[in-house]
Amino acid sequence: MRHRERGFVEIPRQDPGYRPVAERTRDYQEVEQMLTEQQLNDQAARCMDCGIPFCQSAHSSVGCPVVNAIPEFNDQVYHGQWEEALELLQEGSSFPEFTGRICPAPCEASCVVGINREPVAIRQIELTIIENGFKRGYVKPRIPQKRYDKRVAVIGSGPAGLAAANRLNQAGLQVVVYERDLYPGGMLRYGIPDFKLEKWVVERRIDILQQEGIAFETGVEVGRDISYDYIRKRFDAILLAGGARQPRDLFVEGRELDGIEFAMDFLTQQNMRNGGEDVSGLAPITAEGKHVVVIGGGDTGSDCVGTSIRQGALKVMQFEIMPKPPEERPASTPWPEWPNKMRTSSSHLEGCQRRWSINTKRFEGVDGKVKRLHCCEVKWVFPEGAERPVPEEVEGSDFVVDADLVLLAMGFVGPGCKALLDDMGVALNGRGFISRHSGNATTAEGVFVAGDMTDGPSLVVRAMQDGKNAAFAIGAYLGVRVG
Repeated sequence: MRHRERGFVEIPRQDPGYRPVAERTRDYQEVEQMLTEQQLNDQAARCMDCGIPFCQSAHSSVGCPVVNAIPEFNDQVYHGQWEEALELLQEGSSFPEFTGRICPAPCEASCVVGINREPVAIRQIELTIIENGFKRGYVKPRIPQKRYDKRVAVIGSGPAGLAAANRLNQAGLQVVVYERDLYPGGMLRYGIPDFKLEKWVVERRIDILQQEGIAFETGVEVGRDISYDYIRKRFDAILLAGGARQPRDLFVEGRELDGIEFAMDFLTQQNMRNGGEDVSGLAPITAEGKHVVVIGGGDTGSDCVGTSIRQGALKVMQFEIMPKPPEERPASTPWPEWPNKMRTSSSHLEGCQRRWSINTKRFEGVDGKVKRLHCCEVKWVFPEGAERPVPEEVEGSDFVVDADLVLLAMGFVGPGCKALLDDMGVALNGRGFISRHSGNATTAEGVFVAGDMTDGPSLVVRAMQDGKNAAFAIGAYLGVRVG
């Protein structure tokens, strides 16, 4: 065993890497591999056990949003105490098997070792702790010993809803989760591709939550299949956790052409296919044999790239209107803040042309179907008196690209259920999301909100933490202590 006091000096960071491109692009299985227990022991030895562990800071832009006890569970892993490490991990994170796979690890961006070396591989350590816990039988259903007669309805079964439901149920409250889709999981199940998060991982956790007493009502859309009145009369509190579902559109000439689709419709349909769901009633969206252009440079756009490649696209391009980020951490986001720097996903490594500072001016089609994009380069300038830069077309930079499928992955502008929110009397903020007050409360009595419905699109780990916060608020409202 390495001497931990000098681990961060003597031991280099080791990442698990990905399966070979030629292999992984033929299936939808997870692309990232895992380190062995011995390799994880070495990686845990790199933790400095800092006096001030910025990795677990509760500050909004620094460290782990769920405030995991990172130095402590690293130490347990170093000493081979996997069950103790799991106990520490689960105090902060409700579902480390999710975050260990898909979290971008803001904790690592704030790692003290990362000031002048590669940071500790915290995410990989977290993932191995929870998977060892399942493998060794440490993860078991925890049945609440006491039940109250208070009932809570959670609308939405994504990361925020599940995290809240878990905490409320463990406190002894009776929890029913309503989900409009066929299976629970929300974004975890339908938005994130299997090659990043296989759905047996989600199903495994849902099964545990059901054994612990949470009821799931799937295929039920509140506001359509059942009314708000129905819910309000049967529950003592309601949590809105349906995510951000209204995508940002691109209002330019030719937008009405066939073959221009929202990214989430594309990703959801493929996840449904992978899960064996009936998609015969949906107009098929596929990249097979097509030139694909993804508009939007974030994670959703990257997921579209990987999915398009697996479907058999002839060529995939990804355009982003913002400038290309720097390769290294810039001075504008110094340590320990989340760095605004260049990020390349496993999907990008599979074959994709990426371009930045690109604006799409119009779409061109033939027989009602999209065939080309007319684009230009932009530069970002500050108009006189403006606080934020705006894109300005670079003269003479126009160009045209072929495209049989265009996927719009430009983010989300609202929760997308205005009729239900109006019926509830829930107010929206200036950004179009649900207005929140202290304790995650909305403007409607007994109605709370968590996750992307109020914060806008963000990280899964942030949604989970907000779900926990909402559970605390609901518990206080009902006079029940939520731990």
